[in-house]
Amino acid sequence: MNKQYTTAWKGYEKIAFRFVFIYFFIQAVPLDWLYYQQVFAIDWLHLRYSDILVLAHYMPQFKPGAQSFAAWGIVALVAAIGTIVWTLLDRNRETEYNNAYYWIRAIVRYRLAIAVIAYGFIKVFPLQSPYPSLSNLNTPYGEFTRWKLFSISLGIVPGYESFLGFVEVFAGLLLFYRKTASVGAVVILLFTGNVFMSNIAYEGGEVVYSLYLIVFALFILVYDLQRLTALLVLQKPVMPNRFQPLFTAKWQVYGRSLLKAAVIFFFVALYSFKTATGYKNDPYQFPVAKGLPDAAGIYNVSSFRINSDTIAYSKHHPLRWQDVVFEEWNTISIRSNRPVKIDSNNVERINAADNDKTYELEGTIGRHYYSYTIDTVHQILTLQNKNKFYSQERLLLHYIRPNDSTITVFGIHEGRDSIFATLQKINKKYLLKEVERQGRSKSLKL
Repeated sequence: MNKQYTTAWKGYEKIAFRFVFIYFFIQAVPLDWLYYQQVFAIDWLHLRYSDILVLAHYMPQFKPGAQSFAAWGIVALVAAIGTIVWTLLDRNRETEYNNAYYWIRAIVRYRLAIAVIAYGFIKVFPLQSPYPSLSNLNTPYGEFTRWKLFSISLGIVPGYESFLGFVEVFAGLLLFYRKTASVGAVVILLFTGNVFMSNIAYEGGEVVYSLYLIVFALFILVYDLQRLTALLVLQKPVMPNRFQPLFTAKWQVYGRSLLKAAVIFFFVALYSFKTATGYKNDPYQFPVAKGLPDAAGIYNVSSFRINSDTIAYSKHHPLRWQDVVFEEWNTISIRSNRPVKIDSNNVERINAADNDKTYELEGTIGRHYYSYTIDTVHQILTLQNKNKFYSQERLLLHYIRPNDSTITVFGIHEGRDSIFATLQKINKKYLLKEVERQGRSKSLKL
């Protein structure tokens, strides 16, 4: 492999490049054991789109837990030490680092492309911010956090969410090709810059990761920035930088093409197929298991009894149920005046098990959410509180369905109190759904 140009670099340029090379290499190439712990946990014979997303969502971490800027400081310290060692060893050898610059930029290009495409496809197929659940539609606006309101607002317009996903995928594809990489970096700076600001404004959990992607895009753009400034701002003629390594051996030519094709196949073709399949059969925000047949809807609690005490309807009683929502899947939410410790998780997290899918209750108060199993023979519902702060709460309820709109439940709450409740289904229409069903140009009938 020969270099085409040998223009000498200034001393300070070489020192700066050594630091940048080491820094971005550590940031882009998975080296820490926490990442490979996730890799080895994947069932490769039954690969899911969520597994590929985990592989693509990488940022160096040196201890378990949330991503933080502390890891960046550690990487910078390692890069500084490495720069000193490299400078001492390379004082009298290299005149320039054009070849090394090409390769570190290629690594960063592919790393950034994989990251934005991974997030893009879970928007193209609206998985990241799904349509609000019935429980969310029956929760007052003021009982959501800002992050949850942002996610719900995106979820009610799946077409726009898909458009945002296409922008990310398009920008990522541009990064796979050297000639269009700077264009892709500009698109990512505009798009991910907005994501970064929205995470700050709405108290999202991806501030660190979105800035991580922005820094990568800036690094890619710097390569052409001087020429772009001269051309677009100063309106001076410029020559493109055509430097690239010369591959002299056939294995180098074929190996490069094969590696590029493998990356694009795995992170674009296969991942898009898996994501499309997951959108239909395995959404990661809501459970997959079906709930009680023909029960989905909101129910008024017309009568309620604890032990032998009948409690009249009240919005202030701490135990009296006000309404109950049965989702299409195996979740029941109960509204009462009983306090709810908010699960404020707002980091992108994918769980395979239904019981671990807590998006529906995250960022909201006012309702307690339960996953449940159904014993159809004995007509028993076993409820488990999904909130991590109430993981010990279980209800064992018998159910009777005297007609299509009534469900009577009675049983034991956490092995102490007996509960009896009559649930009357409310024939409620939702404006969002009616707009879609009747069409935006028609007058609505609710």
